Amino acid sequence: MSETRLTQYAHGGGCACKIPAGELEQVVAGLHGAITEPNAEVLVGLDDGDDAAAVRIQGGVAVISTADFFTPLIDDAYLWGRIAAANALSDVYAMGGTPVMAINLVGWPRGVLPLELLTETLRGGRDMAAEAGCPVLGGHSIDNIEPVYGLAVTGTGDPERLMRNDAAEPGLPISLTKPLGVGVLNNRHKTTGEVSDEAVAVMTTLNRDASQAAVAAGVRAATDVTGFGLLGHLYKMCRASAMAARVDSAAVPYVEGAREALAAGHVPGGSRRNLDWVRPHLAADGVSEDELLLLADAQTSGGLLVVGEVPGAPVVGETVAAGSLGEGVSVAVA
Repeated sequence: MSETRLTQYAHGGGCACKIPAGELEQVVAGLHGAITEPNAEVLVGLDDGDDAAAVRIQGGVAVISTADFFTPLIDDAYLWGRIAAANALSDVYAMGGTPVMAINLVGWPRGVLPLELLTETLRGGRDMAAEAGCPVLGGHSIDNIEPVYGLAVTGTGDPERLMRNDAAEPGLPISLTKPLGVGVLNNRHKTTGEVSDEAVAVMTTLNRDASQAAVAAGVRAATDVTGFGLLGHLYKMCRASAMAARVDSAAVPYVEGAREALAAGHVPGGSRRNLDWVRPHLAADGVSEDELLLLADAQTSGGLLVVGEVPGAPVVGETVAAGSLGEGVSVAVA
């Protein structure tokens, strides 16, 4: 681990530093339909807040584009770079695509943090992208108050087999391909310096295999679980697909130590904001506030939430018809 504690140079960390979902939706509410005659056929745009944008270009290929960056969630610069890259690549995998190239996005406090740490961060991002077969070909940097790193990623996919958050149908199982809990563990790390090796392993695992398995199984709807937590991303999928969902909280897997970190008070502000945002659309009689906080925990480089079954991934719920859970309820937790 670096002697410099990178997490102390940022007010938040990882995807927990996202602008809250409700505020973000207000910001972009008036931006729909701005391009009247696009140069390519838009397949996935701004309307439903999907994981990435997609257009169909000449030859029938879907080009998938995304960008993701955040402040340090771990003190080791190389691991931060790996996690940030895996997280950015995940948006392409969540759409069922293959990343083909990336560029770096960097903000760095010159004169405050040594440039050697930036080199390590970039090396981590490069090595993670290399595991995905995705070269990192340049980028852009600014002098910034807080350290920030991520990638803009371009991928390709089959337009007829894209996984979208507006394509879910009722009556199907919901699978989760990675355990939850990295948000509270990252918050504990920021406060105490204690590292969860299991959380790091989860965050540095690409969603490539899960994505390929889901596409091969004919899955049409998926999203990745990142800054808005499982409940937030599931609610967005329910809203986009005009359906509802039940979650079996006992079936949801967690990284070892997550419950203990929660009990010790290591809860990111982003996780609390996620729960507050979803609560008006949530039915959770008899479920504890702690359990709901874990389900809303702001994840970084989390797994795929798939409407369908993925070999080896636990089934954590099911989709149901809109309105079947009660008026205004999109997600029920038991």
